[in-house]
Amino acid sequence: MLDQLKLKQVGKLKVETIIRLSRFVMKNNYFSYNGQYYHQVRGGAMGSPLTLTISNCYMYFFERQIVNQIRNSGGLYFRYIDDIFITINWPARHLLKQIERWNKFDENIKLSANIGSAVNFLDLNMENRDGQLYTTVFQKPSYEPYYLPFNSIHPLHMKKNIPFAMLLRAIRYCSTFESYLNEREKLRMALLLNKYPNKIIDEQFNNVLSKFGIDEPLTLTNYNRSRQKIIDSPSKDKLLVNYEKSLFIHFTYCSSMKTFPIKFHILWQKYFAKSPINEIIPILGTRNVDNLQRRLIHTKSKN
Repeated sequence: MLDQLKLKQVGKLKVETIIRLSRFVMKNNYFSYNGQYYHQVRGGAMGSPLTLTISNCYMYFFERQIVNQIRNSGGLYFRYIDDIFITINWPARHLLKQIERWNKFDENIKLSANIGSAVNFLDLNMENRDGQLYTTVFQKPSYEPYYLPFNSIHPLHMKKNIPFAMLLRAIRYCSTFESYLNEREKLRMALLLNKYPNKIIDEQFNNVLSKFGIDEPLTLTNYNRSRQKIIDSPSKDKLLVNYEKSLFIHFTYCSSMKTFPIKFHILWQKYFAKSPINEIIPILGTRNVDNLQRRLIHTKSKN
């Protein structure tokens, strides 16, 4: 991929250094299970940022012939890591034959087809009903309604963000008002099971609408218009962190520390506003309290 992009270095790292560091990480994945240590010799560790990056690079080279073939035939091709979505006007028999051919490109990657008028891609369900596209949230059979419990020792803003993000997803995914109502009530029930107060749930549900300038409840009459307004709203780019001018401060979060971040920034401005150090931006982060549950989780051998 580095050769493909014609890069000689990234930042201050030369290509040779990046490759050596990447090889070291990919070849040194270890884990313990049932008192035994294991060395992963194939693939990468799940959840590793490097594994994700290398997977995307690997799939980029695998998919190039497929992408060209689909687009030259007037179809659409999308991929999210290793999940591929294709829409194309081919007979099913021809598509299955092509998938069989694509599966010979690389012995490490096997594609399987899910063909029909209704299909699931990641957490989205899509259905073609007589030429009309209907969408809603898809949940795998293994789905269980567990979210961060409201009574856990986490900052309140983290817990409030869960109903906000989940309802926003429901509006974006549900193409009809009926499916939106069903998803909203399922979400409410799951949040109640996880000890979220009704007041917090309603507050965050309303915040979704107010954030996008919608000042009335969603109804059968205004749902499509309001939903389109939310979909068309541009997403904010994630601000890049300037590590040379940032100071990272971590503190153990507990209920008595709720107001600490606000007080910290007030004190920082009070004492450093007119000093050269004010060019440094403090970024506060929290870590969980070392409670009994965390102590009982075995993560590594103490020997």
